[in-house]
Amino acid sequence: MTMFRIGEAAELLGVSVDTLRRWIDAGRIAATRGEHGHRVIDGVALAKFLQAQAADPENRADESSARNRLRGIVTAVVKDTVMAQVDIQAGPFRLVSLMSREAVDDLGLEVGSLAIAVIKSTTVVVEKSAGSRGSSL
Repeated sequence: MTMFRIGEAAELLGVSVDTLRRWIDAGRIAATRGEHGHRVIDGVALAKFLQAQAADPENRADESSARNRLRGIVTAVVKDTVMAQVDIQAGPFRLVSLMSREAVDDLGLEVGSLAIAVIKSTTVVVEKSAGSRGSSL
């Protein structure tokens, strides 16, 4: 069984450790105490919580076949006469989008803007981290 420390789970959820602790205290997500007395969250419970968050209508766009949405902050916009590059920081992830300058202008994208990167791809590569993300018990 994979267990995640509070800091790891908060990072995966895209919230602060304090927010996750409040959610645990409010009963929104279950946590137990690990062998050293620290709070840990079961990987299955975390996955179910994330699925419920994704299914929440408040977290969804109107209608689209794309299912991969990452909400973040625009950190850079580089425009030339025709094209533009927009960098979005979504939690620990940097996303780069190339689009027309007209689209950037129409959307009003600028550094500090809230944006949602919508990703639709026929190929998604999944890797398992060799680091300490979660521990098997």
